[in-house]
Amino acid sequence: MEVGVVLRAALLTASRNARVRRLVETAPISRDVVKRFVAGTSVDDAVRVSSSLVESGLAVSLDHLGEDTTEVGHADATTKAYLTLLRRLGELGLAARAEVSVKLSAIGQALDESLALDNARSICEAAAAASTTVTVDMEDHTTTDSTLGIVRELRRDFPWAGAVLQAYLRRTEGDCRDLAGAGSRIRLCKGAYKEPESVAFQSRAEVDRSYVRCLRILVGGAGYPMFATHDPRLISIAGTLVQRAGRAKGGYEFQMLYGIRPHEQLRLAEQGETVRIYTPYGDEWYGYLMRRLAERPANVGFFLRALATKG
Repeated sequence: MEVGVVLRAALLTASRNARVRRLVETAPISRDVVKRFVAGTSVDDAVRVSSSLVESGLAVSLDHLGEDTTEVGHADATTKAYLTLLRRLGELGLAARAEVSVKLSAIGQALDESLALDNARSICEAAAAASTTVTVDMEDHTTTDSTLGIVRELRRDFPWAGAVLQAYLRRTEGDCRDLAGAGSRIRLCKGAYKEPESVAFQSRAEVDRSYVRCLRILVGGAGYPMFATHDPRLISIAGTLVQRAGRAKGGYEFQMLYGIRPHEQLRLAEQGETVRIYTPYGDEWYGYLMRRLAERPANVGFFLRALATKG
């Protein structure tokens, strides 16, 4: 088995381990390291970082961190946080370049799908009022059908509501064909959860091949594809495919994570590409951090070096 696969599995397991979570969250250096990947804890932090990114020529998708909500009050609080954020983006003139990303598990999906749909609808209404958009994040495979069902419901009133598809799932090629219709916005990522072999490709090579197959479907479709990857090879392949398809710049976009390959983000933007930075903020950063470490081994080295030199 690939060393990277083993490391990724260990980190994803740790992302659900309460003991490891306490250890990492209480390490003195952890919050300093997290600053590289998380914009901050407050809506003011989110707005400040968004303004800086937009001034640099980049677009933004803001994620209020939190997931696996098991209390109605928490789901309501997360929804209100998004409403506040969207109002601020509109007031400050940032909405043209800044949207929001929403995890349905953070707004009640595990409690009641109708609650999550109602909360997501409220967020979409606030986004429409601010003249921006919403992308619904994808989580582990057990929620895929529920998430796509809610997205379809949202699209009845908000046809611009975006969805995320994960290339490591064996089903995703079919989902790309189903969802890449006119007006659709689809973010294609590799996937960041620990999934069984029965539903997900396990090796990097298999995931990459699936990503390219899905790219071809989305680029050849009538929707607006969003390529979420930091992989130079996949970025190059996406660029070649859009050229062959005759897609003009502005008819698709690249997406990257806040704090990862910032020079590449700016390089692409300087070439006239739309580059959107997925920018999380909030206190519940642990699960997000562990998945970022799992996605890219270089991030693990950065984190461990920081612990060794400053801990």
